[in-house]
Amino acid sequence: MDCIFCNIVAGKIPNDIIYQDEEVIAFRDINPQSPVHLLVIPRKHFTSLVQITEREKPLMGHMVTVANQLAKDEGISETGYRLVINCGQQGGQLVPHLHLHVMGGRQLSGQLG
Repeated sequence: MDCIFCNIVAGKIPNDIIYQDEEVIAFRDINPQSPVHLLVIPRKHFTSLVQITEREKPLMGHMVTVANQLAKDEGISETGYRLVINCGQQGGQLVPHLHLHVMGGRQLSGQLG
């Protein structure tokens, strides 16, 4: 498998890791869409959100908990931030490895509700 995020997990591609534990890694997006743009990825490869089942509920909760802590660490938790998981090509997913975007640091456009 030639997955860029799996290569980051394996330490084959240098990056700006800001958090890691036994389940997830978080790092800065190389093409940021906001002043703060982080990615939280599971160490285990899941191609997309479609592969997530009841079994991965603890992992998904952990990813959100890590994202919330990173938002606090980055100073955007008080002003607001967005968590995004794109799923599939038409959903805007560019890398076929499940990942959670943490975005903030400015007024974000495209309000969803």
